[in-house]
Amino acid sequence: MDYYEMCEEFINLVKIMEKLRGPEGCPWDKKQDYFSLKEYILEEAYEVVAALEEKNLSNFKEELGDLLLQVIFESQIAREKNDFDLKDVIKGINEKLITRHPHVFGDLKLNNAMEVKETWEKIKDKEKTLEKNESKIENYDKSQPALNQAYEIQARARNLGFDWDETRDVIAKIEEEFLEVKEAIEGNSKEEVKDEIGDMLFSIVNLARFYEINPELALFSTVLKFKNRFKFIEDQVEKNNEVFSEMSLEKLDKYWEKAKLTEEE
Repeated sequence: MDYYEMCEEFINLVKIMEKLRGPEGCPWDKKQDYFSLKEYILEEAYEVVAALEEKNLSNFKEELGDLLLQVIFESQIAREKNDFDLKDVIKGINEKLITRHPHVFGDLKLNNAMEVKETWEKIKDKEKTLEKNESKIENYDKSQPALNQAYEIQARARNLGFDWDETRDVIAKIEEEFLEVKEAIEGNSKEEVKDEIGDMLFSIVNLARFYEINPELALFSTVLKFKNRFKFIEDQVEKNNEVFSEMSLEKLDKYWEKAKLTEEE
């Protein structure tokens, strides 16, 4: 790795952002603040994941650059407001990585990835001091999507000894919640249906956690899969000079099955 060239490109990026935010810069860039960029940070993060799911390394590289830009952008705004600067951001993550890896930068001996993860969480909990009357499971990132919040809060409950013993218990709970969803539908109460669907989703996240599967990524992967299959259907309809709105569901289902077969080839 050529560190000099890497540093040079990084400094160029910082200078470009300074200019974009400067007196003679871009009106749109100068208008942005911490909060107006939130949606773009989320969007770029998801596009990074999408590129990975599609195994497109060219897009992956580009989307990583777009995500990095958001860090530079927010840090530049912070510097202008005298809140902090990019150096503080980098220094903070450097110190955190060293502190949370005592088995690499210290004398602690760990034997496997599971022990590393458990140590990371213990150190993280010590770093974030809980308020006096705060629940022990409250110390998690509440800005995450709900599926990730569910995953993390369940993991914290598990660490306190509150968890199912076996996978079959989780599956039984999902089946129980599904029956309650059906009962709520029969009762024709939208509020009850909403509550029961939430309970069922929470139980499904539990199943994902038992298999160490991130539920947000699992759902996102399915969204991408649906998008690609639907695009295949649209292409088939156009190829056969058909009108989508006039197609029968049976015919569309045949195209859907064909799309699934093409994925397996």
